[in-house]
Amino acid sequence: WGTVGILYNTTMVDDPVDSWDILWDEKYAGKIVMYDSVRDSMAVALKRLGYSVNTTDDGELQAAAQKLKEQKPLVQQYVMDEIFDLMENEEAWIAPYYAGDFLTMAEENENLAFYHPSQGFNLFIDAMCIPSCCQNKEAAETFINFLCKPEIAGGNMDYLGYGTPETAAKEFMDPEVVASEVAYPSEETLSKGTSFLFLPASVNQRMEELWLQAKTD
Repeated sequence: WGTVGILYNTTMVDDPVDSWDILWDEKYAGKIVMYDSVRDSMAVALKRLGYSVNTTDDGELQAAAQKLKEQKPLVQQYVMDEIFDLMENEEAWIAPYYAGDFLTMAEENENLAFYHPSQGFNLFIDAMCIPSCCQNKEAAETFINFLCKPEIAGGNMDYLGYGTPETAAKEFMDPEVVASEVAYPSEETLSKGTSFLFLPASVNQRMEELWLQAKTD
């Protein structure tokens, strides 16, 4: 599991990074990158406005899309995993990104920092799934059980930087990672995180329409 927050370069960004507002700061025009993902980008705008990332209210969705439309002139580009290289190589200075990847990036660029916005953020959970058409369900379950062993889960999360739901795995991890407020935020910080819910198809379609308009208008 992990969280989404603000990734920024401390040598380029000299304003306090304490909310999503900085992604709309004209001072950093051309150095801001955003997710090329309707749900993730809408979530940032919704949280900035004080709304739930799982809202189904059309007025709130329109308001979030309007904020993204206003932000567009400041955005260098809309990307996904490319944020990793753009930020590490200092081609971009600010972006919403995953906490786990930040820990890996910071090893190569000590100028990078990460912050969980006070307005709230997405808390996500990755999963290992077995397709219904699986030819060998027992082997798949055995492999999942293997990955969930504390020593295996600890080694994987130590390498990836993301959080493990297996508490015993922390015994096999680097103490610095376990103590990291980025990898394992405090209960107070986590209380501001929200997981995405499965929304009705009509709401997803509406968000897609609004997102496309925000990027192309």
